[in-house]
Amino acid sequence: MLSDTTPFLAWRQAQQDAVERALDRWVPADAPAGLGEAMRYAVLDGGKRLRPLLVLATCEAVGGHAPAALRAACAVELIHAYSLVHDDMPCMDNDVLRRGKPTVHVQFGQAQALLAGDALQALAFELLVPGDGSVTDAMSARLCRLLALAAGADGMAGGQAVDLASVGVALDRDALEAMHRRKTGALLQASVTMGAATGAPAPAVLSALAHYGACVGLAFQVVDDILDVTADSATLGKTAGKDAAADKPTFVSLMGLAQAQAYADRVLAQAHDALRGTGLGHTDTLHALADWVGRRVS
Repeated sequence: MLSDTTPFLAWRQAQQDAVERALDRWVPADAPAGLGEAMRYAVLDGGKRLRPLLVLATCEAVGGHAPAALRAACAVELIHAYSLVHDDMPCMDNDVLRRGKPTVHVQFGQAQALLAGDALQALAFELLVPGDGSVTDAMSARLCRLLALAAGADGMAGGQAVDLASVGVALDRDALEAMHRRKTGALLQASVTMGAATGAPAPAVLSALAHYGACVGLAFQVVDDILDVTADSATLGKTAGKDAAADKPTFVSLMGLAQAQAYADRVLAQAHDALRGTGLGHTDTLHALADWVGRRVS
């Protein structure tokens, strides 16, 4: 695997920089009444950019269309950012810290935060349908559908609804997995399938890549639950221990710390197996990204 090697680190930094430049270019500063400032505050200068990296690495693996992949990478990140803005608001998780700085509603007020999230969501789909001919209509439609499915009622939004309804409820592993496959996993899986959609992989390859994305998404959440009880707020860039304080079901509360870590390791092994099953010759970066998910500290 490449996750500890200079080539992967160099690739990751180069792609993160490319995504940052694109977001800086595409997220408007001049939206009226200070809305642009709130939007840019929510998106720029923070985050691991894991979802964009998955898009770009999958595009490379399938020999896809790079300009479309960059737009897809930024679109996924905009959806992720909007979800964080809304999730942090008092009507949801009521959090005051995100990516090491005050949350958007703390900084700009609740109304502006709500509008910033709405505008970021709309901008995500705008990016996928450029008017300059750089992405075909058919590819734009595929990418929009994949992103909409991942963000909607059967994906991220539905998962958040279940999460809010599960406070104080003892979920079993199947129910907990089902919730997080929507809330967190759907958008991570879509990052992979959108990257694949910039090319033309065979159905069996696409299925294996989708399974890889699902495993990475689930492992990400298990590790997130572990970090919530093992890391501090300064390291995480968000409030540590908030799941336990809110009496939310987590993989750690269900399994215990050691078993949760072992479970994350098993799911990541399944991700690696799925990648090997694609038969693709350029999956080292995707393997490395899975390892990075398993070893992250924030």
